[in-house]
Formats: sequence, C-alpha cells, structure tokens
Amino acid sequence: MGYRILEPADVPAYLRERGHWDDLDDIRVREVSDGNMNRVFLASNAAGTRGLAVKQALPWVRIAGPSWPMSPERADAEARAYEQVAGVAPDKIPAIHGYDADNYALVMEDMSDLEVLRTVLNEGAPYGPDTSRRIGEFVAQLTFATSDFGMPSAERKALVAASVSPELCKITEDVVLSEPYVEHEHNHWHPELDDLAAEFRADTRLRTEVADLRHTFMTSAQALLHGDLHTGSVMVGERDGAPVIRVFDPEFSFVGPIGYDIGLYWANVLVATARARALGAVADHAAQLRLSWEGFETEFRRLWPTRVDTFFDDAYLDRFLRRVWTDAVGFAGTEIVRRIIGFAHLTDLTTLPDPVPASRATLRLGRQLILRRTELHHPEDIEDIEDIENLENLDAADAADSVDGIRASQV
Repeated sequence: MGYRILEPADVPAYLRERGHWDDLDDIRVREVSDGNMNRVFLASNAAGTRGLAVKQALPWVRIAGPSWPMSPERADAEARAYEQVAGVAPDKIPAIHGYDADNYALVMEDMSDLEVLRTVLNEGAPYGPDTSRRIGEFVAQLTFATSDFGMPSAERKALVAASVSPELCKITEDVVLSEPYVEHEHNHWHPELDDLAAEFRADTRLRTEVADLRHTFMTSAQALLHGDLHTGSVMVGERDGAPVIRVFDPEFSFVGPIGYDIGLYWANVLVATARARALGAVADHAAQLRLSWEGFETEFRRLWPTRVDTFFDDAYLDRFLRRVWTDAVGFAGTEIVRRIIGFAHLTDLTTLPDPVPASRATLRLGRQLILRRTELHHPEDIEDIEDIENLENLDAADAADSVDGIRASQV
C-alpha cells in the first residue's frame, strides 16, 4: 500500500489493521502533535480505561511544512533506539507495541497521564523525586550497553553501521554546532540580543572551540545516544503511588560521544534555572547537575565490571569519565547558545514577561561553558560561573580568564 500520512479519522482503522484495536465503535482519537518533526495521535475508549499513542514521522519538518523536506526514515532510528533501551532500561521508556516501517509509525504506551518535564518546570514545580538521577542512569545504561565496553566488537560494528543517520546528524552539526556562530537564515533572536549575537559571530576563540566540539560530535562513535535529550523529551508523573519517568523521542539517535546526551540535559537544566531566577522562584535546579552526573557515573561504574573487553582496565575508567564530563560541559554550552540565538528556542525563556535579562546572562554562561570546559571539574564549578548577574558583566576579553578569576570577581 505504501507510505500514507495518517489523519485522525484514519487512526481507528489503522489500529485495527495492525491488530491493536478491535471495537471501532469504542474508540476516540485526538491529535496532540506538539514537536517540530512528527504527528502524534492518542486513541482511547469511551470509559478511559484503555489508550494507545500513534506517532508518525512526516516527510518534512512539521513546523516548516514541505518547504523543509526531511526523510521519515528517522522513525527507523527511533524504533532501533527503543529496542536497545528496552533491553537495559525498560522502566525509563514508553512501552512500544509495534513499529510499522512502511508508514514510519510507532504504536506505543499512552502517556497522557504524565506531564512533559519542561511544562512542569515552567509552571514552577520541582523536578520530582530522583528525576535527574534517573536520567543520568538512563544515559549510562544505554551508552554502556552499546559501547565497546558493553558490546562485543562484531555486534558493535553492526550497530554502528545500522545506526548511521547522515541527515539527522547533519541537522545537529548545522543547527547546534555551526549556524549560531555565522549569519544564517535559521537564526533568530530578540532584537535586544543583537549585540551578543554579533559578538559571538566575531569571537574567533569561541568559534574554534565550537569547531573542536563539532569535530568530536562528528568523529567520536562511543555509544548509541538518544541524540535529543532535553526536558521536552522526558515525561514525569506518578502511577500507583510511585514516581515515573519516561524518556521519549529518540529519533535523532545515532552512535556518537556520550557527553552529548548529558550536555543537552544540563543545558536545559541551566536554562530552567535562569527562568526560575528571573521569576524570583525558589527551585531545586542547582542540585540537578550533580544528581544527573552522580546517576550517570554511579551506574556506569556499577556496570564496569561486566565489560566485555578487559583490556580497558579500572585505571582507564577515570580517564574515560573525565573525557565524557568535559565533552558534556562543552556541549551544554553549545545547546544553550543555539536555543537563544539559533533555531528552535525554549519556552523557558520566551514565555518570561521580559526574556532579555535571563537570555543575555544565559548566553554568556553558554560561552563560558564552551571556553572553560577543561577547567571545570565538578558540578560545583559550574555553579560558580552560574551567577548570571555577574556573567552579565563579562565581555569578550573575560573569556581568557581562569575559573579562579571568575571566583575572585565574585568576592
């Protein structure tokens, strides 16, 4: 029959064709598409006791339409990522009931009883019990299992070959790791950020460091990644009295540097911090960097004795984790920058009554993370330069200062 783009009216018959629903007289369908790339439908019965979600990849970027074509084969990458995670962290992803490769559609658990983490944070609520720690664990479980430490060499090479995603990786290489630092039609920002946008484009040291991170992204095939791990791709809530998290939308999944996933999450935590401060809110954001790293590091170390290649001995582990940490800090900076003067901005900042002060300060924070990533060794070091009021007073010349210089300026 070939690829067909589903409409809400098509979903009942589609679910029956796929063997997921029998009684077409007892099904209600509504569209809940909210992202940049796909359409999502929720199907439920009248009593509300049964539900399924259908997610279909479109042949273009949804918010742009056919003028920005995009292969729907990204759904293959998402299905493959879910299959890998299901083997090591099934409690942290939605249950997948089937994948239709012909129509690039996933049928999965209905998560409408949960909330998107970004929405929760924007409304001033806390992260919830152990959310950040469990996200760190998720990254460790997925990446260890699909790295040379956790997977036999032949299987790893097959996974790398199957996970090649040139089109989606090119989006990240461009949108996150180059376009914000040049003049490009995708970039946009608040007019009161004109000076900083120009400053970033003219900062040759910054561009060199971003180029280094871009090259790491392009060449460091350490493990299978989620590829787009942010507070908008995590759902949280409670079921049967217990906290629940679900990491979803791994359609940008590919084999790359482990620090990239961690860095994206950190960037979103830091932007959420800026929002809370701008609103004068008391929140628990400061602990989230530490908790997510502790969750990652503790779980990775727990899994280490199970490694399949014992040539990588215990003495090597500390060096490897330091490399992951440093990459994560830098990638966090690039994600912050692109979310403010690049493409696809965050509602954390755009919905503020006055987004400019927080945006300016967070942009400067992003630059410091990129430039000083090798100097920052602990979450507390990032908290030291997270004083956004002092960051507002930094200029391009300050980029050469040491972390000690920043701390001295805060005394």
